[in-house]
Amino acid sequence: MKDEFKRFGLEKMGLTIIILETLGALGLLVGLKFNFILMISSLGLALLMFAGLIVRIKIKDSIWVSLPAFSYMVLNAFIFWKSINSSI
Repeated sequence: MKDEFKRFGLEKMGLTIIILETLGALGLLVGLKFNFILMISSLGLALLMFAGLIVRIKIKDSIWVSLPAFSYMVLNAFIFWKSINSSI
């Protein structure tokens, strides 16, 4: 994983990104009980995956390699959208 962060030019941010991803995943689990936490976690992960997708595009990775970041971004955006609609 360290090699990937070096390839992306994000070696100084690696630990921060790992912590944010872990907190987001825990937030999705806790969010099954508390909708507000689900909204925050899914939005945060969607934005994080959007940033990851931008980085992949910037370093000219193939579409195939960028597909997981895109898929997780769409999935978390969908979770966010559904959690917003269920709280209204």
